[in-house]
Amino acid sequence: MRLLTVIGARPQFVKAAVVSAAFARRGVDESILHTGQHFDDNMSAVFFDELGLRKPRYNLGVGGGGHGQNTGRMLEGIEAVLLRDAYEVVLVYGDTDSTLAGALAASKLHIPVAHVEAGLRSFNRRMPEELNRVVTDHLSSALFVPTQAAVSHLAKEGIVGSSVVQVGDVMFDAALHFADRAASSSEVIKRLKLEGQPFVLATVHRAENADNPERLAAILHGFGTCSLMVVLPLHPRARARIRDSGLELPQNVMAIDPVGYLDMVMLTKAAKVVATDSGGLQKEAFFHGVPCVTLRDETEWMELVESGWNRIVPPSSADAVASSIQAAVGSTGSNVLPYGDGHASERIADTLIAMFS
Repeated sequence: MRLLTVIGARPQFVKAAVVSAAFARRGVDESILHTGQHFDDNMSAVFFDELGLRKPRYNLGVGGGGHGQNTGRMLEGIEAVLLRDAYEVVLVYGDTDSTLAGALAASKLHIPVAHVEAGLRSFNRRMPEELNRVVTDHLSSALFVPTQAAVSHLAKEGIVGSSVVQVGDVMFDAALHFADRAASSSEVIKRLKLEGQPFVLATVHRAENADNPERLAAILHGFGTCSLMVVLPLHPRARARIRDSGLELPQNVMAIDPVGYLDMVMLTKAAKVVATDSGGLQKEAFFHGVPCVTLRDETEWMELVESGWNRIVPPSSADAVASSIQAAVGSTGSNVLPYGDGHASERIADTLIAMFS
């Protein structure tokens, strides 16, 4: 089986690291195409280096533009690769513009699409990610879902049968696989002088927050009224939006450049609370037993809300943000295991070999 994996964003690098390792152990002929959606060293190269992910065979260098511009250029570049080099399957992850471009390019050339993290729904069609994941699911021949809720979402859209396979969550695989490496190699806590310092780990990058001056101001002012220090790895887009909106970072906010996966693991484990609009970080917090505040109107990971590990807080005011973070300190949820047993990547590899070899 000749397989092309299309990736372009930080969470996809982490997922691909464990799935590609499973492919390699089984002798699958996999090539990696990096669209360039996350293109600077802190957002891209460091992930390949520290996770042991094989360097991409193709790098389109597409990044920094709007959704339409990026998706169009990616679609053109991926199509050219698929027309030139024979692949039997195209594998995509998650819900980014890279995901949609890979699925569209392959399906238009009648090449089967496999979608890892299929079936997730926020039910908010204003989110670009929601549109990407819905379209990709309906184009896919193999849908690898992390939870039973994802299976149910697909069934309601008429996607049923042997193409839908509940495998568990590959991010849980990664959390287990890289935990020891993070503990032994990361010095981020020491480097930032956070030893013994209680802090909130925060990220803000989604368009609904970063591109909305009122919501962005509420989030930053909310951070500023927290009693704890807030460590804020700043996505380049969020940094630009803060500057363009004339906002200032509160004194208790430590803004840092984006960090690699292993450093992020250690920051997550050491935090008292995670406050984020990231889908992946909500789960990372749960994996490490840290309460999470999701700064959005909804989440794809409702099982974490229902079990008490996560709370959804629309950033309508600074007080809403600050009070929710304070309330989350020291809280815990119920003892649940919604994301499988840490062997999702092996199931994905074995299923694809059975389907397409």
